[in-house]
Amino acid sequence: MSRIYLKKAEKTASTDSGSVRETVQSILDEIESGGEDAARRFAEKFDRYAGNIIVTRDEIAEAASSLPERIKDDIRFAHDNVRKFAEAQKGTLSDVEVEIVPGLIAGQKTIPISAAGCYVPGGRYSHVASAIMTVTTAKVAGCKHISVCSPPRPDVGVHPAILYTADICGADRILALGGVQGVAAMAFGLFGVPASGILVGPGNQFVAEAKRILFGRVGIDMFAGPTDSLILADKHADAEIVAADLVGQAEHGYNSPVWLVTDDRALAETVMALVPRLIATLPEVNRDNAQAAWRDFAEVILCDSREEMAATSDEYAPEHLTVQAADPDWWLGRLGCYGSLFLGEETTVAYGDKASGTNHVLPTSGAARYTGGLSVHKFMKIVTWQRATREGSKPIAEATARISRLEGMEGHARTADVRLRKYFPGENFDLSGVDQDV
Repeated sequence: MSRIYLKKAEKTASTDSGSVRETVQSILDEIESGGEDAARRFAEKFDRYAGNIIVTRDEIAEAASSLPERIKDDIRFAHDNVRKFAEAQKGTLSDVEVEIVPGLIAGQKTIPISAAGCYVPGGRYSHVASAIMTVTTAKVAGCKHISVCSPPRPDVGVHPAILYTADICGADRILALGGVQGVAAMAFGLFGVPASGILVGPGNQFVAEAKRILFGRVGIDMFAGPTDSLILADKHADAEIVAADLVGQAEHGYNSPVWLVTDDRALAETVMALVPRLIATLPEVNRDNAQAAWRDFAEVILCDSREEMAATSDEYAPEHLTVQAADPDWWLGRLGCYGSLFLGEETTVAYGDKASGTNHVLPTSGAARYTGGLSVHKFMKIVTWQRATREGSKPIAEATARISRLEGMEGHARTADVRLRKYFPGENFDLSGVDQDV
């Protein structure tokens, strides 16, 4: 490829994972041994919060009454859209029953995970949308109990909008706990919630590391790094919209990469001139994040053709992928590595982040090469079953005995032998598996 980097990233989105891992492991160990008292201590230390951990119905009602009706309408609108999409996803799964050979029937059954734990960030930004994405999807999947943890603010508690949202989306219990202590409470089953079978939701590097360490004991949605976004744009794109979309994603954090891939140098140069101006107009915290992300992690890549653009995008495997180029159907058919795809300037990543219906918990750091994002399927186990008649069991038993002996697993072979002797007495079978010379 003949890529030209008009802007090259000076840094990569990495952290001192070693020190983070040690810190998180020690907190998890202390909470597992010390239980709720230890979790409370960490809440006081890190969240500077000493209030009640279990959010009451009265507190939820008070939170709801404090919100403007328009905001509640918007939250319900977004919840409905995410619910509809999750229901459509669930409809793609069905129980299956098939006769493999005469007399042997095998099947597939989908079973919801019993207890789900949803982490909803509430530090720098109050992620109402994360409550919608995680709780709604778990509810549609059929999880029997859904726990939510969200960081409380000192002497205040969890943001009212998060409480309202988690409640209407179906949370069974909301805990005023952030960080590692929140993840631990849901994983270990503290404060009256059942131990979660799966932990989902975005968070900072400490939350992500806690989920990574606990993976295996519990399921998780994915290993999450800093959010990233890539825009594919050609000469037909509106430079102002492209620049606004890049800035909109850069505000996530100082280490959130944004990339522009184009075959039009004039567009690239115009966007590069616009971005700093747009960043300068943001509120202070957003501005500081976006400036650092654009300065240190952003890239602008010039390609010779749309095929080269698509190949570049697949190599980066972005979490969010936007196409602002002619012939969107071509791009939809060609592109293969992304968390979520936004076709045309009439849609944007922020739509998916907040209200359009697709889930915003997505693979980062190139993980879109091998996985998609959070869906109703993540909250469901696909299990298999089988039953057989004695005649149906016969050819399976013969093959099982011979393959097992080929592998050297005599105990396995004898479980087939004993059935053949019982079901077909007096009949001879060649169950040796291999020639003597082998």
